[in-house]
Amino acid sequence: MQNEIIKVSSRSMPKLVAGAIAAVIREGGIAEVQAVGAGATNQAVKAVAIARTYMAAEDVDIICRPMFTEITIDDVEKTAIQLNVEKII
Repeated sequence: MQNEIIKVSSRSMPKLVAGAIAAVIREGGIAEVQAVGAGATNQAVKAVAIARTYMAAEDVDIICRPMFTEITIDDVEKTAIQLNVEKII
């Protein structure tokens, strides 16, 4: 099973991010959605909710496990929210 990292910013469009999440789930992978900051986290959570409705139309349910992770942006360590999204088996 492959993990695909999807980076989200406060300007990301939730429907597009949801489509990317759904595509990873359809391929049998786990979507690792990463967001830094409140605005980006808001867009990421909306995207997961939309992806769930996309997948429900295919009789597939997904779960989301939030966690903290450390990432490097421009040689600076930052704490990000990571939402691991996967299909319920």
